[in-house]
Amino acid sequence: MKRKNDQKAPVIFGIVLVVIIAVFVSSVIKIAAYNKKVHHVTFAGESLFSAEEERSEEVSVKSEARTSTWTKCFDLNNEGLTEHNYQAYTYDFTVMNNTGDEVRDFSFKLNFGREIFLMSAWNGALEVHQNVTGGEMVATIPDMREFDASSYALDTVIFDGEPLIRMAADDYLIYIPSSSMNAMEVPIEPWEGTTPGIILYVPIGEDISNATIELNYTFHRLLTREPLFWIAIVAMAIWLIALVIYVITSIQIRKYKERHERDNEIIQESIETFIGFIDAKDPYTNGHSVRVAVYTRMIAEEMGYEGEELDRIYYVALLHDCGKIGVPDNILGKPGRLTDEEFEIIKSHTIRGGEILSHFKSLINVGEGALYHHERYDGSGYPEGRSGEDIPLIARMICVADSFDAMNSNRCYRKKLTTENIIDEIEKNKGKQFDPYIADIMLDLIKRGRIATS
Repeated sequence: MKRKNDQKAPVIFGIVLVVIIAVFVSSVIKIAAYNKKVHHVTFAGESLFSAEEERSEEVSVKSEARTSTWTKCFDLNNEGLTEHNYQAYTYDFTVMNNTGDEVRDFSFKLNFGREIFLMSAWNGALEVHQNVTGGEMVATIPDMREFDASSYALDTVIFDGEPLIRMAADDYLIYIPSSSMNAMEVPIEPWEGTTPGIILYVPIGEDISNATIELNYTFHRLLTREPLFWIAIVAMAIWLIALVIYVITSIQIRKYKERHERDNEIIQESIETFIGFIDAKDPYTNGHSVRVAVYTRMIAEEMGYEGEELDRIYYVALLHDCGKIGVPDNILGKPGRLTDEEFEIIKSHTIRGGEILSHFKSLINVGEGALYHHERYDGSGYPEGRSGEDIPLIARMICVADSFDAMNSNRCYRKKLTTENIIDEIEKNKGKQFDPYIADIMLDLIKRGRIATS
């Protein structure tokens, strides 16, 4: 289970990293799409000429005529007029960025809604569209302050030496902002604005309040203004912290495991050395303790135990016969029937084993296996005559494993039993000598061939 968890952690880290990268890439794609989008908005009437500050639009345009004006006489039809009949207006068109993003570029289409005469404009270029006989005349004027009428095939007039562009009611112009160092109309920084302007003439008493502006603009939103970006950054920071903690913890756990494995090796070697002394006392039982420990571990594994608990069960089972170290060799190896006194000496190995292991503090309840493995489920065993679940579970497991190995081994007083006889004995003693549940597990292991009787 721990190995599975160890393998699962890198997979989880990998999946989370892929998700974080996907969120980051999504934020980049989202920003790129947003910055490519061309926004459109139209202003006319009050929304264009209102003196009140209006910030409801992301990017707004406000137009205002300056108070200083002058008049001139335009004798358009050579009628000999002398009175001033046209008034000059200077209009400022403030393009305001009302967002935290940068306006990368903009342009606006301006239709005056009436006939006017265009005199000048600043700071950017004007793309003039005039409807003439046979089609539309289009010309781009980089700087109206340097306008030379002779250089353009536009409908123009000259009054008092000033070239003016005649704009009919259905003509329009497109303002293209300047990015030069002098004007620097684009980009427009967040919460800032730029104010191009024009000078035009209309009949005295009239204005361009019917004008319409169609504004086109694009944003340049920084990646840092995208919530998904910060979600990815925070997630990546948490991921890196978790990774560092995981790596440090894994290193510490690995060191602990290595130290633990070395300690286990020392414990196991010490126990096996001690068990070797016991098994050497009786050639017929040589290897018995190890086999009983292996069988007990297999039973415990079938019962759901794992990891360190399996190791503990193995060691407890390995030491179950340690009390035999004090039993005389002539009694252990006696081929004939034991006397009552000799049998009592044999039985005492359980108590002696419990006493020996009482000083072994490294393994929890290590003495239970040695002390109680000869107790019987029906209460007729020794040394205390315990019964049922009053007998420690590990002792009940060792009891079945110990009896199986005894039946499956040659002894000085008999030959090993056949597989059928062993199965019959275990079946017959379920609920008597053996815990029925544990006995069934042993029988299943035998029948599945996991524990061999050969």
